[in-house]
Amino acid sequence: MKRLSAALLAALLLLSGCRQAPAEEDKLHILATTYPVYLFTTAVTEGIEGVEVSLLVNSQTSCLHDYALTVDNMKAIEGADVIVMNGAGLEDFMADALEQSDAAVIDCSEGIGLLPTLEHQGHDGHDHEEEYDPHYWMDPRRAALMVYQIADGLSVLDEGHEDQYRTNAILTYDAMGGTVQDADIAQLMTAQVTGGSLSLTDVCAANQLITFHDGFQYFADAFGLDLLKAIEEEEGSTASAAEIKEITALIQEYDIPAIFVEKNGSRATAEVIARETGCAVYELDMLMSGEGAGIQPYLDAMNANITTIREALL
Repeated sequence: MKRLSAALLAALLLLSGCRQAPAEEDKLHILATTYPVYLFTTAVTEGIEGVEVSLLVNSQTSCLHDYALTVDNMKAIEGADVIVMNGAGLEDFMADALEQSDAAVIDCSEGIGLLPTLEHQGHDGHDHEEEYDPHYWMDPRRAALMVYQIADGLSVLDEGHEDQYRTNAILTYDAMGGTVQDADIAQLMTAQVTGGSLSLTDVCAANQLITFHDGFQYFADAFGLDLLKAIEEEEGSTASAAEIKEITALIQEYDIPAIFVEKNGSRATAEVIARETGCAVYELDMLMSGEGAGIQPYLDAMNANITTIREALL
C-alpha cells in the first residue's frame, strides 16, 4: 500500500499554495472518509443547523488498497473538526495525515463484530495485511450499528445537538429495515436488520457465490449465502491459470449458474470463465462511489444487490 511520509505531506501542502481557511467558528466541519460512511453521516446529521459534512474519497475504484491522498484530500483533512472513518484498516493510506490532524476521530468499526480477512494472496505477489475484513457496511445489521456509532460520537462532541443526532439515528435504522422495492424483499431486509432468521437462501434455488472481489464476505454472511471463492484482481493483472482452473471446477461441481464482479472492478477473468463454463456474469455494487446523500442511496444499492442475487441464482 502506498503511503506518504509526514515530511512529504507537509511539502505538498506548501507547494499547493494557500492553506485551507480556518473553519468557521459557528460550523462543525465533518469529513467522512468513504461513500458509505458519508451516507450514514449525512443521515445522522440531516436537518441539523451548523453542521457540514463532506466526503474525502469518491473515486470509481473497486478497492482502496493502493489509494494515495491527493493535495485536495490533505487540505480537506486539515480543515476538518471531526473525521468519521470506516476503520478496520480500510483507510491505512491516511495514517501519516491523521498524525498531523487535530480533528476528533470517530471510528465506525469500534464495537462491531468483524470477520477475519479472506485468505488469499494478491496478484501483486504480497499478502494484504488487514487482520479483519473492512467491508462490513455490506451487512445491513452492521451498517445499522455504524449509524449508531456515528450518532453516539457526534452526541459527545456536539452535545447541543445530541437529541437530534439520536433521533436521526433511530429514523435511519427504521428506514434500513423497511424502505425497499417490494414486500418480500422488505421482509428479508427487515429480518436481517432486526436479527431475524430469514435469508436469501429461502428464495434462491442455489446459494453459492463466486465473486471477483473480496468485499462481499459480509453480504454473504448477512443473507445466508455460501461464499465459495473470492478473487481480487489487482489493476493491470489477471487471475492465474490455477485460479481459473479452480473456479471452473467449482462452477461445474456445484452447477453454479452465475458469477459476480464488483461494479467498478475488472471483468476480464470472469468473462473468460463464463465463456468456458456457460455461466452468466452479474455485477454487485459495493458502494465505493456514488451520488446523493442520506440513507436512500445505500438502501437502493443493497436492494439492487438482493435483486441481482435472486435473478442470478433462481
